[in-house]
Amino acid sequence: MSTISAAITAVGAYVPEYKLTNAILETMVDTNDEWITTRTGIKERRILKDKDKGTSYLAIKAAEDLIRKRNLDPAEIDLVLLGTATPDMPVAATAVYVAAKIGAVNAFAYDLQAACSNFLYGMSTAARYIESGRYKKVLLIGADKMSSIIDYTDRTTCIIFGDGAGAVLFEPNTEGLGLQDEFLRSDGNGREFLRIEAGGSLMPPSEETVKNKRHYVYQDGKSVFKFAVSNMADVSAKIMERNNLTHADVNWLVPHQANKRIIDATAKRMGLEHSKVMMNIEKYGNTTSATLPLLLHDYEKQLKKGDNLVFAAFGGGFTWGAIYLKWAYNS
Repeated sequence: MSTISAAITAVGAYVPEYKLTNAILETMVDTNDEWITTRTGIKERRILKDKDKGTSYLAIKAAEDLIRKRNLDPAEIDLVLLGTATPDMPVAATAVYVAAKIGAVNAFAYDLQAACSNFLYGMSTAARYIESGRYKKVLLIGADKMSSIIDYTDRTTCIIFGDGAGAVLFEPNTEGLGLQDEFLRSDGNGREFLRIEAGGSLMPPSEETVKNKRHYVYQDGKSVFKFAVSNMADVSAKIMERNNLTHADVNWLVPHQANKRIIDATAKRMGLEHSKVMMNIEKYGNTTSATLPLLLHDYEKQLKKGDNLVFAAFGGGFTWGAIYLKWAYNS
């Protein structure tokens, strides 16, 4: 029997129409385009303005895009995984609702939560189900409505985040393509630097937590930047070393889009020229769970069967890691 690996066979995405540009942010907080661009690389981000629509709306749209492009019967999907830091509700899993709405009537579904590493960890999870031989089609979605948890009077966070969603389909492969290796890490001591304090069991919602803005993202930018730069670069170099990959062997770096300086540092550590680095942070900002699949969507036409891709991410918690994957199809 041939060894089964888990390969990405289709990609879909969705971003809202509204563009929150740096020029608009200049009218909202004390900042300017040059400062934002120099420090983050972001020019604009997409925002889901409709208050009646949550993360599920973004996820459904991305899944429908994939289903349409692949001409896929949703009833054939075995599992729907949704990576998100902004679920529709605290208890009812958003993935379950998404599966119902896209017609994945034979799938089971659940959410994953590892902050900005959601999609990376989700790739590992999806691969295990495929490699077991029991599941043939696993839909992995990364989606976040970050605008729902951002304080737009806080210039340290409101310049960074945007809304969006991306989806990939994992299927069995016997050609040696798909997910090859992973190096995933976490350190719970980092949660003091990037968190939302209220809304959980430790600090349930109250009039006081709302009044004191405890339901918005708090970030110690300097500490997070320092940890992200070193750790994303380290795991990316580690995955290359462990698989005997040189910079010439890597076709693409697929990095989490949090900050252009972090991406540049990771690429430099790997010895990669700029042309091998996927980047769209200037258009979308940090969409948290959606950054990696949005990159695949934007660069899909440039990908060739057999290309070596290294995915890397860093998120609150702290969570981080790298995945080595061989691309399975020509667009």
